[in-house]
Amino acid sequence: MRFVLKVRRKGVLILPKRVREIAGINEGDEVIVEAERNMLIIRVLKPKVVDVDPSVVENLLREEYELERRKYGRLLHSG
Repeated sequence: MRFVLKVRRKGVLILPKRVREIAGINEGDEVIVEAERNMLIIRVLKPKVVDVDPSVVENLLREEYELERRKYGRLLHSG
């Protein structure tokens, strides 16, 4: 599908509702614009959502805390 858009003052482009619907762009979304020769590619920036068990994260943080505590304990007692 093709659309003709007019570049307005300060380089502003207004994406018509139909274009936003087709591209899945919603108000507040961030987009990536890539410029190649005489062409622009606009893509919606969709962060990847990862499903992680909170207990796994808590265990990793607990282990990291313990390692840091030991490290700094050794530094304080060796000086």
